[in-house]
This record gives sequence, structure tokens and C-alpha cells, in this order.
Amino acid sequence: MASEHSGEPTGAALSSAALSGIRRLSAVDTVRARISLAVDLGLLEPGEWLPGNAPIAAALDVSEITVRRALVALCHDGVLERRRGRGGGTRVVAEPARSAVRETDAYRAAAEEVHRLIDRRLVLECGIAHLAARAAGEQPLAELERLTALMDRAADWAEFHRLDEEFHRAVAAATGIDTGDYDLVLRDLYRYYLPYPVDYLRGSNREHHELVAALRTRDAATAADVAHRHVTTLHGAMFVGLEAPPG
Repeated sequence: MASEHSGEPTGAALSSAALSGIRRLSAVDTVRARISLAVDLGLLEPGEWLPGNAPIAAALDVSEITVRRALVALCHDGVLERRRGRGGGTRVVAEPARSAVRETDAYRAAAEEVHRLIDRRLVLECGIAHLAARAAGEQPLAELERLTALMDRAADWAEFHRLDEEFHRAVAAATGIDTGDYDLVLRDLYRYYLPYPVDYLRGSNREHHELVAALRTRDAATAADVAHRHVTTLHGAMFVGLEAPPG
């Protein structure tokens, strides 16, 4: 797991004002902002139970104590409530406070940066899919099939996101070449990841299955096409909280 503490910027994407704004938030406030924004957008619905602290921590790349502090704060913000005892946990309140966390503004202001990162990922993802179709051996393919099967059964958005990240990094590794630039773009994009309905996420896993099938038949053109469709979806779906830049 990556450290919660901000390090020195290492890539071009990290120099943008939008991403810098996100990086200035504390780890607790990034969790508060992302969950609050998901509630504002209806991605997390009133009464919906959140995953446990450990899965949220893995999905959002923070520690469990950070998640615990963020959820407590969101209860005070009027967004969540905590139910104790057997069968308890943390859930969205029946009438959650909207726009209750001002730190969400940093995410809303980042639309241009998010779409620029998605475009960078689009170029890299298509090339990686093409190369993986030529180079992937049986072991990497079996691992990709294992991950897609697990995503079909993912219980919640946190589990799916962890597996999705593992899947895309495994596709990159299957090329057999250094994909450091791709890793940087993924890392930067995942800073903006919002909780999303798990049924939608399982639906997106169909494209993962299509990609693995293309890799198995060494159909580089189809693999690149599937990758293109998969990443393009991000513009209109995965970051619905961020308005697209004009033009």
C-alpha cells in the first residue's frame, strides 16, 4: 500500500494545479470528500451500508485508522450514521446532508485534469493491450481470468476497485516491458476514484472478459479496441462527479 503522506511529484501529471489541490488535502479529508461526493451524486444511496474499514482502506489507498476517522467525521457531517451491535456498521443516513464537505470542491474543480489523465491512459492502455496480445503467456492469462471471475462476484465497490486495479496492472505486466508511465497515470487517476454502484461495476467487467478472450487468441486489434471502449467509458461514467471541460 502506498504511503498516505505526500511525496515529491514525479511525473508531468503531478505538476498540475488540480492534482496539487487534491494532494494538499489530508488523507482523512480525501476519504471524507470522495464518500461525501458519491453520496451527493447518488452513487451511494440513503440507507446503503458501506464496506468495512479494511476494504475501504485498500480501495482508497489509505490506512484503516484514516478510514475510521473519516467515517466518524462524516457521521458528524450528517452524511453517515453508525449502528453498533450485531449486524451493525456504517451506512448513509436516510436524508444525508448535501454538499456538507467543502473538500469535495477540490475534486469538482479537477475535471480538466481528470479528463486529461483519462486521455493519457487511453493512449497507453490501447498500446498495452496490443502488446499483451502478442506476449502474454499461459500463467498471466490464467491470472487475468482469475481476477475477472473474482470481479464477477465482488461484494461491493471497495472489493471490485482493488481487483480492477490488480487486473489492469497484470495486463501491463503481461507485455513483458517496462510500463512505468502507465503505472504513474493509473496512480494519479485512482486519486479521483469514487465509490460506484457495484452492479454497474460488475457490468463493466464484461469488457475485462472480452479483453482476456482477445489476448488468448492473440487478436491484438480486438484487444486494443476493447481497451479503447473500456477507458472511453470513464469520460461519461466513472467520474460523473466532475463536469467535462468545454469543447
